[in-house]
Amino acid sequence: MNMSSESEDKNLKMVGLELMFLTPDKYSNEEGITAVELAKLVDLPLEEVKKKLQILKDKNIVRVRGINPKYWLFDEYNFQRLDDDDEIFHLLCNFEDVDFDKYFNWHH
Repeated sequence: MNMSSESEDKNLKMVGLELMFLTPDKYSNEEGITAVELAKLVDLPLEEVKKKLQILKDKNIVRVRGINPKYWLFDEYNFQRLDDDDEIFHLLCNFEDVDFDKYFNWHH
């Protein structure tokens, strides 16, 4: 898989990390989060988010339930089993430029 651009990379990472750190209070259905909800969270166009979800689904690191709407959930188990050399594994494990405050609200 060849990443075509830096921003594409970044968007995939945003979508991936958002799912990875998703807590149940962020989605309306226990099955997971809809692409629409996710697009709002990451502030990306819906079509872009759907493309990224498809990439992650092809890697088996997100699960999808339902048809309309589809509900997406991160698959921790499959993610752990990705090859260390895998681009997506690297992308999602590279936390250097990640602002964790975005995912975790410590001020409860």
